[in-house]
Amino acid sequence: MGVKIEGRVKNVISAVFEIPADKIGEESSPDNIESWDSLKHMNIVVALEEEFNIQFTDDEIIGLINMKLIMVIIREKLSGNTK
Repeated sequence: MGVKIEGRVKNVISAVFEIPADKIGEESSPDNIESWDSLKHMNIVVALEEEFNIQFTDDEIIGLINMKLIMVIIREKLSGNTK
C-alpha cells in the first residue's frame, strides 16, 4: 500500500508544481522546488485532501514541508492515527 500512496502523492505534487514525478524524492521541499511558495503549498493541501478524501488540521498543514513528512502525515490519517 505504501508504494501506491507514494505514487499518488508524487502525481499530485508533480501536477501542482508542473515537474516530472521522477524528479520528486523524499527530500523534495520548498528548499529545492523553486515554485513551492505559500500559494502552491495550499494547492498541494487541497489536492492531497481531494486525492485521499482526508482533511488536514492546521498543525498538519504547517507540517507538510517535504515529501517525507507528507507521506508520514497521510499514512497516519489513512490508518486512523490522527493527532
